[in-house]
Amino acid sequence: MFRPRLIDIHNIQKSQEDLDFAIPIVDEDIPLYVDPFLLWKSVSQQDQSLHTSIVNAFNQLGNEYLKGDEKEAISKLITLSECESIGLGLSKTRRGKRISEKQAISILQLFKNIPQINKQGFLHFEEIQLLVDNISKDRISDLACNFILSFLIDFTIEQCENLGIPIEEVQLDHVYNYRDNKISQETTFLPVNPKNSDPIVFVPKRWLRFVPWINYEDYFKGYFIEKGLNGEDELPDRVKLLNYNRHNYDIFSTYIKQKEKKQADCLNDPLFKQIPILSSKRKISELEKTPSGLEDKADKKFEDIICTLLPSFFYPHLDFALDQSRTDSGVLIRDLIFYNNRNFEFLDDIYKDYESKQIVFELKNTKSIDRNHINQLNRYLSDSLGKFGVIVTRNRPPKKIIKNTIDLWAGQRRCILILSDEDIKLMSIVFESKQRLPIEILKSKYVEFMRQCPS
Repeated sequence: MFRPRLIDIHNIQKSQEDLDFAIPIVDEDIPLYVDPFLLWKSVSQQDQSLHTSIVNAFNQLGNEYLKGDEKEAISKLITLSECESIGLGLSKTRRGKRISEKQAISILQLFKNIPQINKQGFLHFEEIQLLVDNISKDRISDLACNFILSFLIDFTIEQCENLGIPIEEVQLDHVYNYRDNKISQETTFLPVNPKNSDPIVFVPKRWLRFVPWINYEDYFKGYFIEKGLNGEDELPDRVKLLNYNRHNYDIFSTYIKQKEKKQADCLNDPLFKQIPILSSKRKISELEKTPSGLEDKADKKFEDIICTLLPSFFYPHLDFALDQSRTDSGVLIRDLIFYNNRNFEFLDDIYKDYESKQIVFELKNTKSIDRNHINQLNRYLSDSLGKFGVIVTRNRPPKKIIKNTIDLWAGQRRCILILSDEDIKLMSIVFESKQRLPIEILKSKYVEFMRQCPS
């Protein structure tokens, strides 16, 4: 499979929309991050309490540092700066690096060098992104997760029991204990990565954002430049700006207060978001104006249009996995690959009849489909992808090509459907009306195909 998810490995028939947690991908991170501000602003007392735990734990490290337990505080901060079991970020291996000792000291020095923090600690420890260099959203997310890892373990076990996901006895080497402010080993039961047996911990998707509500870019462009705080013609570089923030903390903290006042605008980011209806109409208009063939990069334009439309049309019945380019006999081919969630009767039939845990859509900006195109996709279909695939092209296929796909089904029980511009436009109409589901257009093509196949 491509980018296999934990639920796919265990044959769980759920879409991302159905679940309260972000579905882990077993061989890479999810490009989202826990934003502590979402816990702070939440109406849930549980989330608020967890935010208090996170901030208190972080401030306790600063308190240790101030009291002379510098080595202990530095060691804890370094250990808690990476949380591989969570699987959030941009790593392609679910592996990350902890911060350096120098970075840890720079963070803890804030408790000593900024009087306001020395006196009252942090309320939003995300501020360290704007006070210390090379501290970014992934560090904030990992620190937050590690401080409440015990809660996340319980959350994961509960979700696994509800869904029937197997759990195994595992040992976690670095679990933070809020009560005694210590890090220790813990033996518990969790789902494991089938590739390396590493434990996997789930995160509620209501806590996730692509960028934290408090972040460097927003501060620099939306507050610092707008207010003209530097008083110079030339804007400072990042290091100078961070230094400015540390020495002008009262001015800097005004930005934090403004972000608190705008908390209603801080919402979690969905793992996938459908395009608006107006955007769908515009894409269809672009499709109509795009010629077939390669001239003026028309093939790229066609592919980009389809790659935008289909994931939205098929959501949530087909969760988008990835788009990729591959070479078949020297020909560059663009594919769209979806997870088959099997939460629609037709898709469950596809899984049962063709063993398709994932469905591939091959994009061809050609005036007419020929036998080579059918053979290209047929070679690509495999045990991991299943024996069902779709070609998306410009015009309806000629009768001889339809016969070719029927013969392929009769001989190898492989099904290749062909969608044309007409089908894509019909999906757009259905998507706009919301009276039917765009996935039903694909189903009708399949029913039409099966009527022509020998019984």
